Amino acid sequence: MDIQSKIQELLYTLVRDGRERGVQIAVYFEGKLVIDAWAGTLDGSQPVDGRTLFPVFSVTKGMAATLLHILAERGQISYETPLAEVWPEFAAHGKGGIRVRHALNHTAGLQYAPKGVGYAQLCDWNAMCAIMADQTPVAPPGTQMFYHAVTFSWLVGEVVRRVSGRPFGAFLEQEICRPLGITDMYVGIPDAVESRVAILDEIFADGSPPVVDDTHPQSIPGWILPLHTMMNRPDARRACIPASNGIMSARAIAKHYAALIPGGVAGVELLPPARVRQATQLQRLNDGTCGEYFGLGYGLIGLPADKSTLPPGPTPTPSAFGHGGYGGAHGYADPQYRLAVGFTKNLYSPRSGGSELMAAVRDLLGLPK
Repeated sequence: MDIQSKIQELLYTLVRDGRERGVQIAVYFEGKLVIDAWAGTLDGSQPVDGRTLFPVFSVTKGMAATLLHILAERGQISYETPLAEVWPEFAAHGKGGIRVRHALNHTAGLQYAPKGVGYAQLCDWNAMCAIMADQTPVAPPGTQMFYHAVTFSWLVGEVVRRVSGRPFGAFLEQEICRPLGITDMYVGIPDAVESRVAILDEIFADGSPPVVDDTHPQSIPGWILPLHTMMNRPDARRACIPASNGIMSARAIAKHYAALIPGGVAGVELLPPARVRQATQLQRLNDGTCGEYFGLGYGLIGLPADKSTLPPGPTPTPSAFGHGGYGGAHGYADPQYRLAVGFTKNLYSPRSGGSELMAAVRDLLGLPK
């Protein structure tokens, strides 16, 4: 049985056992699509296929980062550019020192969702940019690394819009999707693809959704929880929220990351290797405020779980980089092994088979986990 068939059978098993409901995985290895598999249903009855679209939450941050790196590679902006240089209103309330680097590596000090915001504002790009421009940071830039779960959307996305002169979604389509022939990647869907979008469901470990006290600042506010319900809303699906509302296929995710590996895919290399190395350098900030490793917009994979074991001085680029999303969707590139993976799903559960599936891919390809 070949690799494709073995992964396909594993997907069927995960769905049959109730660990997944609808799922896709796509894998590029050495520049070729070697796995393109799916199983289950997108809404309880309609079968998933390769073109089914899944909400992938923070997986979207990886694509947003790539767009900003494209602008940096063209010399239209640098990582040391103050956001206020391209977005003058952003300088209000002491934010003039926040640089592109800080927006990408989660050290801007603007991690908390603005107060008084609801879906009407969240889904309105101009309204959210005005609200973010009026925020006051909670820490000086570059001093504390706190995950900017939702605010990353406008800190990075509005810079992309201002520098490129194009709406974020249009820039994504023109600079990533069109060169790669991707037709299944959106940050704000058109009405025409609504029927292809998977419905999300969630099983909570303790049987009930989380309760958040919104009297205290939160990076993800309580009114938006449980998160899976957000992306079942028509307005949230059509909005542009580049930190968290991407809707795409596993094929699209994997192809985006394959195009970031030296040599690219299908003759397309989104960024040169030197830029990718720069973008994936560990952003050292060992203040204990963030449990993840970050480069400039990408999560870094393959570094030790215990940060205290990192050697002093420059750290070698980790073997892989990418970004996961709430509920278990994921995308990453591993340049060392010329591997790129996209994974999407619609049932969020403690019994998810995502980790098992990812391990199986590497094992079948003869790669270390």
